[in-house]
Amino acid sequence: MLARLHGSHRSQYPNPLKFHAGQIVELGVRDEEWPAFAWVKTDEGSAGWAPVAWLQPLDDGRAEALRDYSARELDVDRGEQVRLHHEHGGWWWSERADGAQGWVPARELELLEENCT
Repeated sequence: MLARLHGSHRSQYPNPLKFHAGQIVELGVRDEEWPAFAWVKTDEGSAGWAPVAWLQPLDDGRAEALRDYSARELDVDRGEQVRLHHEHGGWWWSERADGAQGWVPARELELLEENCT
């Protein structure tokens, strides 16, 4: 599926959170603006927002990752077209023409075609 950007988007997180399936992470508060996400911290000290649905809560304020995840956001400009791969919690995993990939907020996108990749 293709989309065009209504406005530009720039990541505010230069060192995005990453974790792997089976990894144990510290589970923090949910995001008020994006309730499908919670603040997560790894044992390595990396922190960021992660999809709650992709985490299995444990007893002690920690959670087990159910799948691999990267919080990398994609820097894109107004009018730029991107290929959309999958959506979660109001964000699309997107790909620019140069092959760079990352999350873009759905509210910034205008869908151009409906067939998903």
